[in-house]
Amino acid sequence: MSITPERKAQLIKEFGGKEGDTGSPEVQVAILTERITNLTEHFKGHAKDNHSRRGLLKMVSLRRSLLDYVKKNDQKRYESLISRLGIRR
Repeated sequence: MSITPERKAQLIKEFGGKEGDTGSPEVQVAILTERITNLTEHFKGHAKDNHSRRGLLKMVSLRRSLLDYVKKNDQKRYESLISRLGIRR
């Protein structure tokens, strides 16, 4: 359900502004999107896993808040991010 350290490093390198940039909203949204995707796949085989479903809802809410922040501060950066991640909005 969680992502591997190699995949996380790849996401940081792809979406970060500079080396080791883990705090930018783009990196955080990318990591959350990867975790949400993994959990969504998990629920296809484990439909009654309500404890993980609660965690999924919290992650979706956190991602939404981060995306709202990016949209408020820089519209072009927001549009670029959602198109790169394939998030529908």
